[in-house]
Amino acid sequence: MSKYELLFETDLAVIGGGAAGTLAAISAARKGVKVLLIESQNALGGSRTVMGVDTFYGFFSPGNRTSRVIGGIAYEIVERLFDRNAAFLRPNTFGAGTGVTYDLEMLKILLEEMVIEAGAELLYHSFVPEVLMDENNIDSVLVSNKAGLRKVKADCVIDATGDADVAARAGASLELAGVDELPVQSLSTIFYMGNVDNERAFSLSQAERTKLMVDAEVNGKYKLTRIGGSIHPTPHPGFVHANLTRVRNVNAIDPFALTKAEIEGRHQAHEYAQFLINEHQGFEDAYLAMTASYIGVRETRRLIGEYVLTEEDVVAGRQFEDAICCCAAPIEDHHAGKDVHWKYVEGDGYYQIPYRALLPTEVDNLIVAGRCLSATHEAQASARNSAQCMAMGEAAGVAAMIALSEDVQPRHIELSQLRSALLDQDTLFKPIPREISELKND
Repeated sequence: MSKYELLFETDLAVIGGGAAGTLAAISAARKGVKVLLIESQNALGGSRTVMGVDTFYGFFSPGNRTSRVIGGIAYEIVERLFDRNAAFLRPNTFGAGTGVTYDLEMLKILLEEMVIEAGAELLYHSFVPEVLMDENNIDSVLVSNKAGLRKVKADCVIDATGDADVAARAGASLELAGVDELPVQSLSTIFYMGNVDNERAFSLSQAERTKLMVDAEVNGKYKLTRIGGSIHPTPHPGFVHANLTRVRNVNAIDPFALTKAEIEGRHQAHEYAQFLINEHQGFEDAYLAMTASYIGVRETRRLIGEYVLTEEDVVAGRQFEDAICCCAAPIEDHHAGKDVHWKYVEGDGYYQIPYRALLPTEVDNLIVAGRCLSATHEAQASARNSAQCMAMGEAAGVAAMIALSEDVQPRHIELSQLRSALLDQDTLFKPIPREISELKND
């Protein structure tokens, strides 16, 4: 008999309310599954909200002749944001494909509405520090919150923590970036500037902005950890998003290292804010309006699952019989230097993510979704995009529903049934090229 008091019993526990977890909860709950969505922060969206990122990438392939590669619930969110005049399409300076820039606060509200509409239960301010196993199955997850340490019992679990916390505690095979000489993507503290003269600020080209940074660093006036980076307008005039900072070589599951990274990221944000105010036209009367609630982490643990997605799969545009979604996003590696390494998808311009990349080999009733999927460092640097994480979550929710209804483990579901459901709800489809001007009416 467990010494832990039962907090909740459910069919499906989804751990992590970011892009993947929120979609997994909505997807499964819409199909009648009893779902509990557990999130450590005070809002849904993860990096897309509380980390300060305000743009979805991964919906559209790079280039003027582009394709939408993700549909389903993920694109339903985009359409709902458009309907509320809370989003707009924005070209990407670096060739990652057209992005969907949105109002952060509206997205928080919208995601909550959709989870509640679907019938899922939501639990904030809750971490999962341990799991209780029954041989190769997760019997329960322990939840730590204001009530203390309590038990949530679930027949199926989706790990959408980003850091593969549940998979790690359940004994799944993982690879941790940033240790034993393994490469790891840098962390970034997003910040926002207020009272910006947008017309003057964005009359500068990216090349001109980059030269300002180079000159400022050469002159020794500022310590800039990244040359280039991104500033862009938001749905609110004079309120500008900045993704410029770079905190290198951090093992972000080490709590002391993560604490130091938070401190360093905020320090860098203030340095860049002063650079913009003093050196960049249009920012003369601006001020640092806010830094994100917590630092943006791109990569920590990655699952070593039934299939490991590779750089070769991405670049070659490989397709799979058990595909759950498409991706046209380039490999975007925020390495320890001052620029970003890019590598683009060849072939038809997109590849597919296989269902097997969500399945651990050692834990039977667990599905992993989001940036901690089973992929190499290079492949993860493409597949971690917002739209793909949402699509992975949606597919994981459908897979969990099938497994629960058929009383089988997620690895034993009929793939034809999964793919048929994903095709029916427009999650998985063949991208069709079109002009960027046509996207809004897609």
